Amino acid sequence: MEKLIEARSKINEIDKEMARLFEERMHAAKLIAEYKKEHGLPIYDAAREQTLMERNKGYIRDYEISAYYPRFLSDMLAISKQYQERLISGAKIAYCGIEGAFANIAVTKIFPYGSAIAYPDFRAAYEAVENGDCDCCVLPIENSYAGEVGQVMDLMFYGSLYVNGIYKLRIAHHLLGVPGTSVKNIKTVVSHPQALAQCAGYIRRKGLEKQEYSNTAAAAKAVKDMNDPSVAAIASAETARLYGLEILDHDINESAVNTTRFAVFSRAENRRLSTTDGNFILMFTVRNEVGALAQALNVLGSYGFNMRALKSRPMKDLAWQYYFYIEAEGDETGRNGSDMLRHIALHCDRLKVVGHYSEEILLEDGESHG
Repeated sequence: MEKLIEARSKINEIDKEMARLFEERMHAAKLIAEYKKEHGLPIYDAAREQTLMERNKGYIRDYEISAYYPRFLSDMLAISKQYQERLISGAKIAYCGIEGAFANIAVTKIFPYGSAIAYPDFRAAYEAVENGDCDCCVLPIENSYAGEVGQVMDLMFYGSLYVNGIYKLRIAHHLLGVPGTSVKNIKTVVSHPQALAQCAGYIRRKGLEKQEYSNTAAAAKAVKDMNDPSVAAIASAETARLYGLEILDHDINESAVNTTRFAVFSRAENRRLSTTDGNFILMFTVRNEVGALAQALNVLGSYGFNMRALKSRPMKDLAWQYYFYIEAEGDETGRNGSDMLRHIALHCDRLKVVGHYSEEILLEDGESHG
């Protein structure tokens, strides 16, 4: 009996200390939530959780009870995420399109706790963040089939926001019609221009007429409103459910690996990024000198940064002049990166770091630039 009382007394003291530490941990989680909201970062960070699980398991020295600790830690992380979600559940996320558009789908997958706010075009969504109406925006920057989204790249170059995350979303386009119709009845397809382009082969083989809409969800809604068995939309399965349409044909896009990359933009720059999986975006113009672009690119490699992408776009205010976009692996915030930026600036008229990110994959289906 004495041992039982002694053990319970010890547990009471431990529980008291654990309660104090729990409170401290949740206060720290609150600070993290505030940072994530300001920088447009999602609550769930798979890499961070895996690191914690692997590291913290090593703190348990008693092998007999070590198997129970991962469950304890997993429950604690789940509670922390729930608390963070409650704290920032009012975050407003801007996107271009309407409910059911693939950009809307991307928002709900990246920020399931936030409020998705629709805007009519890319600029309006971007400026909603710049002027403080929204906390961040999710915009497409590139499709694996159709290439980069020029309007968004221009916003990145001329605007003031930072990219703090990039997410890849597989694109699966379906042919959607009103209930009761069939593929053989379809004469016209409606969708976003990019979706039409990505399904061009299918459209050509079926001999269908095309009509462009501002986004795929708007096209699906139009098909519902017209209630015409000869008209079908090209959009996602989720859009079909949303507007009560039937999927007449599955996966009609030409590329089986059709993927769109969505970037998360916010007013604040995220500089708390692991150097092991970090990437950064540079945008610049070069001086009007022979070999200036080649010299700038050579600087990047000479400092050990691996360039993943290089693109160019015409400048809006100078005819036949171009700016350049680079994605590179590594951490440009350290001393080596700072030296690289100083060196590359010698060959540039304008140079800006647009942001830092860890690229992640969204496994759910999504859409094109619509």
